[in-house]
Amino acid sequence: MPNNPTSILVVAAALARADGQWLMHRRPLEKMHGGLWEFPGGKVEASENTRQALVRELAEELDIAVDPRALEPVCFADNCATDADPSLVILLYICREWRGDPVEQEGGTIGWFWPEQALCLDRPPLDIALCERLFGKNRAGDKEGPE
Repeated sequence: MPNNPTSILVVAAALARADGQWLMHRRPLEKMHGGLWEFPGGKVEASENTRQALVRELAEELDIAVDPRALEPVCFADNCATDADPSLVILLYICREWRGDPVEQEGGTIGWFWPEQALCLDRPPLDIALCERLFGKNRAGDKEGPE
C-alpha cells in the first residue's frame, strides 16, 4: 500500500470594500513566508468546518466579526505533496460584509489594494495562484473584482 501524504486544509478571505479595494495581509518577518502578502486566514482545526475556521481566524487576525453566511466560496489553490511534506490546500472565500474595522493583531501589516496592485505584490506561491484566479491575469484593470 502506498504511503499517501496527508493534506493541510487552510481557509482564507478576500475582504472586498465597496470601493473595489481588497485587503491583503503582510506576514510578520519571523514567520514562514515572512514579508510576503497573502489573504488573511489559517488552518482548519479538526473540530471546525471551513466557515467556522475562517470566522475564527478573521476574529483572531483582524479583530472583525463575520457571519459565516457572508462568506462566498470562490476558488482554491494547492501544492504538490512531497515525501517530506503534506500537501497544502487553501480555500478562498470572498467576504463583503463584516463588523468592525480590520486591525492587524499578530505583528504583520494590512493594506487595501486595487486588483492590479494586489497582482503585483510579493506573495507566497499559493497566494499568487489565488490572486490570479480571483482577479484574473487579464482582469487586472477591472476594479469590480470577480463576477
